[in-house]
Amino acid sequence: MKVTVASYNIHKAVGLDRRRDPERILTVLREIDADVVALQEVDRRFGRRMTALPLDAIHETTDYRPVPLSMKPDSLGWHGNALLVRKGIDLIEAAPVPLPVLEPRGAIRADLAADGRRFRVVGMHLDLSGLRRRHQVRSVLAHCASCDDHVPTVMMGDLNEWSQRGGCLREFGAPWRVLMPGRSFPSRYPIAQLDRIIVSSEWQILETNVHHSPSSATGSDHLPVFASLTVPKK
Repeated sequence: MKVTVASYNIHKAVGLDRRRDPERILTVLREIDADVVALQEVDRRFGRRMTALPLDAIHETTDYRPVPLSMKPDSLGWHGNALLVRKGIDLIEAAPVPLPVLEPRGAIRADLAADGRRFRVVGMHLDLSGLRRRHQVRSVLAHCASCDDHVPTVMMGDLNEWSQRGGCLREFGAPWRVLMPGRSFPSRYPIAQLDRIIVSSEWQILETNVHHSPSSATGSDHLPVFASLTVPKK
C-alpha cells in the first residue's frame, strides 16, 4: 500500500493579497495530488461558520470527497479541521477527537482502506499555548490507543510548535516518528516548521517535502507539506 498524505492550513482561503480565493486553494490541492489531505482553518470562524471551500467545487473540480464531520450545515470541518480523501479510498469510520481547549481548536480521525489495507489518519490544529499543546497531543495519542484496531497511522496538521524537536514534539515517543518536511510558515519567506507529519512504525517514508508553487506562495500564510509513504506486504 502506497499513500501520499498532505497537510495544509488554508487560512480560510484568504491569501497574502487579502483576497478570499477558494479556486486558488483548489489549484494547490490539485498540484499536490495527495491521496489524503488534512486541512486546517477550512471554515470561517464566526456566524454560520461557512466553509471557505464550496462543497460543489470540491466535488466538481477535484478527485476528493470530504470526510463527513462538520459541526454545522454550512461547515466542512470540525473546529476548522477537515479531511479530504481521494475517491476510490474507502471510508470505514470517522470521529472527532476531543481536545482540552481554551480557544477553538480541534482534531479529527478517519479510518480508511486502500488496496485492501486499513490505515488511520488524524488531522489536527493545536493551541498557541505550549503547555496546552502538550496536553492536546496526549489526548490525540490516548484517542488512537483506545481505538479497537491497531493499524498504520498518520497524524498531521498545524502544530503551532516552533521548536524543531522540543515542546509538544517530545510527547511523540516510540513507535511514533516526527517527520520534518521543511519550513512552511510564513509562506512568502518560510522560517518555521509549524506543519508536521507524524507516522507510526509500520510506514516506510519514500519522500517528504514542502510544496512550493506560485499558487501556494500566495494562497495562504502556510505552505502545504506532504509525505509519500508505503506499508510493505506482510
